[in-house]
Amino acid sequence: MTSVQIYTDGACRGNPGPGGWGALLRCGSRELELYGGEPDTTNNRMELMAAIQALQALKRPCAAIITTDSTYVMKGITEWLPNWVRKGWRTASNTPVKNADLWQQLVAVQSPHRVEWRWVKGHAGHPGNERADRLANRGIDEILTTRKQGS
Repeated sequence: MTSVQIYTDGACRGNPGPGGWGALLRCGSRELELYGGEPDTTNNRMELMAAIQALQALKRPCAAIITTDSTYVMKGITEWLPNWVRKGWRTASNTPVKNADLWQQLVAVQSPHRVEWRWVKGHAGHPGNERADRLANRGIDEILTTRKQGS
């Protein structure tokens, strides 16, 4: 099984507001940078989208280590998810899980892979995380540029 290091980040200017996601994938000496954005979204949705897009980019089952600075993604995928599924996508307080559409996508794209999740403090100088952050912000910049050109 091929090993891949993945660094993900999401960003938002305003929350909600224009947002971007970024992912850096490393496999041996090869790297792939991915990014995108949405004109009206939240930071948490962009954090989830970064992981989804990174996993979707893998062409075959891999052993992936995903490093995120999002405690929301980290706790969601490693702690909260089993109870959400068991309770029909409802929280401990019996309210609908926020971003259930993206959580369900993440579960689906993760399934063919062996994924290990790691958390790192954001904006603390971690090289992979800093690159993912720059990519997420590039996603926002492109959304804002497109919006200006369209007006």
